[in-house]
Amino acid sequence: MASTVSTRFLIISDTHNFEFDNNNLSRPFREPVPDADVVLHCGDLTNEGGPEYYKKCLDMFRALNAELKLVIPGNHDLDLDKKWWTTHLPRNAAGAGHDQHANSLGIMTGPIAAEAGITYLEEGTNTFTLRNGARFTIYTSPYTPEFCDWGFAYNHSEDRFNPEDQVAKGYTSIATHPIPTGVDIVMTHGPPHNILDACPGGNVGCPSLLNAVGRVRPLLHCFGHIHEGHGARLVTWNEKNGVQDETSVEVNYPSANDVHVGRGKQTLMVNAAIQVNPPDWKSQMEPNNAPWLVDLQLPRAG
Repeated sequence: MASTVSTRFLIISDTHNFEFDNNNLSRPFREPVPDADVVLHCGDLTNEGGPEYYKKCLDMFRALNAELKLVIPGNHDLDLDKKWWTTHLPRNAAGAGHDQHANSLGIMTGPIAAEAGITYLEEGTNTFTLRNGARFTIYTSPYTPEFCDWGFAYNHSEDRFNPEDQVAKGYTSIATHPIPTGVDIVMTHGPPHNILDACPGGNVGCPSLLNAVGRVRPLLHCFGHIHEGHGARLVTWNEKNGVQDETSVEVNYPSANDVHVGRGKQTLMVNAAIQVNPPDWKSQMEPNNAPWLVDLQLPRAG
């Protein structure tokens, strides 16, 4: 019996209140959506949160045929970040109030999310076993370096992802949920530094996240956040956990990309941001980027 199982992932991010419009054939993300074993959504479900928008988001997930649908929030999902929401209540419109965080979180974790097949994940590590016999461990985090007072933010001097004595290295705190060794997949909202993170402000990905992923070397690291960075790279690591080589991976959606990743030596990096920023920043974003459909060899359970 083979020690690995081919498993199909549909990877999306930054859907920002996306709704299917099958009359618009220029959009690559439209119904019918190809089947997958696992859907991974890397955050920014909405533009600024709001219970009504999470309910609409669940309509999108209902159209996705997969055994497992794993979701994290992003910096735009403001009311899912309890700390941000409770400290910004004076800024919120009258009537939003203290209950909105609980209401929005309840939508994403309650019965209607379960009916849509959603598993909502916070920062930490989980293991899942699929009907095809594959088992994988995934680390997830919605947090990104602080920017313009959005949600799920951390200080640029903080290392959230590595367990070493980061204070001695000049960071302000020690990670409470570091990325553990042995994970198969890392799903974060933001990118690592210098990998699919370029925008008009430069390369804005997180250096400590890059260090962590280079240390752990998962099969897959998926993210979004930086819309301009949409794409995929197969990264080969050097002996010191730095990037030795990057090879571009083409988008063949709605066909699957069969990517062969050298376990312990390579990581498939995927920026799955669906929305494209308008050139003048005055128009609406358009969901003109294709999702990623990727076949990976996962360990067989048992």
